[in-house]
Formats: sequence, C-alpha cells, structure tokens
Amino acid sequence: MRERSRRTFFSLITARVTLMVMSLLAPGISSADRPDLIADVKRSIVAVGTFAPGRNPKFQFYGTGFVVGDGTLVATNDHVIPRVLDSQSNEALVVAVPDGTQIQIRSAKREASNSAADVTLLKIGGTPLPALALDATGNLREGEDLLFTGFPLGNALGLAPVTHTAMLSAITPISLPVARSSQLDARAIRQLAEGPMQILQLDGTAFPGNSGSPLYRPGSGRVVGIVNMVFVKSSKESALSAPSGISYAIPVRYLLTLVEGLLEPSR
Repeated sequence: MRERSRRTFFSLITARVTLMVMSLLAPGISSADRPDLIADVKRSIVAVGTFAPGRNPKFQFYGTGFVVGDGTLVATNDHVIPRVLDSQSNEALVVAVPDGTQIQIRSAKREASNSAADVTLLKIGGTPLPALALDATGNLREGEDLLFTGFPLGNALGLAPVTHTAMLSAITPISLPVARSSQLDARAIRQLAEGPMQILQLDGTAFPGNSGSPLYRPGSGRVVGIVNMVFVKSSKESALSAPSGISYAIPVRYLLTLVEGLLEPSR
C-alpha cells in the first residue's frame, strides 16, 4: 500500500511538471520572443500633436497614434485631435515619428472618424511606415494578458515609446445617458440608437498620453483595441501620483470599420 501511494505521488508530481513545461513551450507566450515583438511594434508608434514654427516648443504633444492599413494611415482617439488650430501661428496637425535619435515631423489630416466610439484615422504625408495588423476575429476573453505601447507622459519623458502589460479584466457595455433632453446632441442620439457599445476594462496602469495606444496580443502583435481613458480616483493630478490601475480601451472592430471604408474603394 505504501509503495502504491509513493508511485501515485510521483505520478502526480510528474504530471504537474509536464503541464508546466507544456505551458512554457506553448506558442505565442515565449518571453524570449517579446523583446523582438515590442521592437517591431515600436516602429509603428507615432506621437500625435500640432506644430507651430514660432512656438517654443514647436511640437505640442496630444496623444499616441499607431500606423495601420497601407502605412499612410494613423489610428488614434477622436478626443486626442484638437478641434481648433491657431491660424495666426500657422499651427498644423502633425505626427512625430521617433527615428533613432531624430524625430521626423509629418503632416497629418483627419481622414475618417467615429466620435461616438472615440476613434479617428489620420492621413499622413511621406513614405509609408510599417503598419500594425488588426485582429478581426473578435474572440477576446476575460483574463487574457495584453500589451500596449505609447507615450505615457508625452514630452515629459521624451518621445520614446513605452510598453506596459495589462490583463483584460472585463468586456462590458457602456452608455453615456444624459440628464435632460436639452443635452442630446448628434453624438448622443447616434449612440442611443446603436445601443450601448462594448468597452474593454484593463487591469493595467495607463497615464495621460497613452490615449490612442494600440492594445495588442503578446503572441501575434495583432491589435485588439485602442487605449482611450484611465479611471481617475479624485483629480487629474492623482492619475500621476496615485494611479488607479484601471484603464479602458475601445475594441478594434470600430477601427476596422473605418479602415475598410477607406481602403475598399481602391481595391
């Protein structure tokens, strides 16, 4: 009886070790591959802002963007784009592209947007940049580990992309009801007609400047969402001194619709 118990014990230990080894060797989760993936993703990350030749600093940072589609489109949040530009100072919408020790400034213009979903596509000048692939499967599951890359504090840390990890905590519907009918505008009416949209809640810390960052799978690098807001516990300043660790992202399907609408006519 004692010998049988001993064999059973060692069999359980062997089974556990085998499962651990299999999980470490599973495709798409190798920690050795992650540095290469992040290096590739960073080539597609840009800073969205404005440029004015007589201003100091000339470039004013607003948020993160990432290259998609044919390499001349940049995805970001709609709220990142300034509504008014200062024509007296020749202020223009641009993206800043980190290129080693240099920063390229490229012209940009709004090409398509879905303000209700907080998603915008910009058309940028210059030669095409490496584009990130978008995940059209829509098969996200709560508990998945994900990555996002962007400029968490903008100019304060320099325009060098930074990568963070996040777990998908929940996929939840969200709606923004208004208190009075007088507050209804075109955006609110459209959202009410479409019903509550799905939003991704993340167990990960994002900061001001991360808006527009791509949320992607660590195995394939395919984008599943766009980081768009951080849960703030008290004041805007507390997002820096005492971050909540709760962030939100827009599912990538809203971006896919915009990209397909722009690229389909040229096929």
